[in-house]
Amino acid sequence: MTKKHLQQVVTILLSFLLLTTVSANEVEVINVKIHQQKDRTWTFAVTLKHDDKGWDHYANEWQIIDSDNKILGTRTLYHPHVNEQPFTRNLSGVKIPTTVKTVRVIAKDTVHGLSHKAVEVNLSSKEIKQITLDLKKAK
Repeated sequence: MTKKHLQQVVTILLSFLLLTTVSANEVEVINVKIHQQKDRTWTFAVTLKHDDKGWDHYANEWQIIDSDNKILGTRTLYHPHVNEQPFTRNLSGVKIPTTVKTVRVIAKDTVHGLSHKAVEVNLSSKEIKQITLDLKKAK
């Protein structure tokens, strides 16, 4: 193995270790169900999974964002769900411009801030897919 190949392998391994370390114990969005109301607003039912520890470390929010990371809706979670995992909470009355065809749902916890993992939702087909976002961490 050449020095260049060895450097590439080390870089890949370090990137993998960093990614797994950063995402460890982050809150996960594991499911999203959507429904458009007659008034053209949307209701989101979002299922989260997180190893809530109590008041010092729990999933405290999820957001609906567009592809430009503009927040379209926020559901604040006011208490830990230690013995209720995974759990689902709804948000109704979300206004989404007709030009937006997909949204992303990302969650946040009180220690790690926004998770790197999110779910992308196609508004017309209602299909969801797990994605990884490159967002700045916020607490």
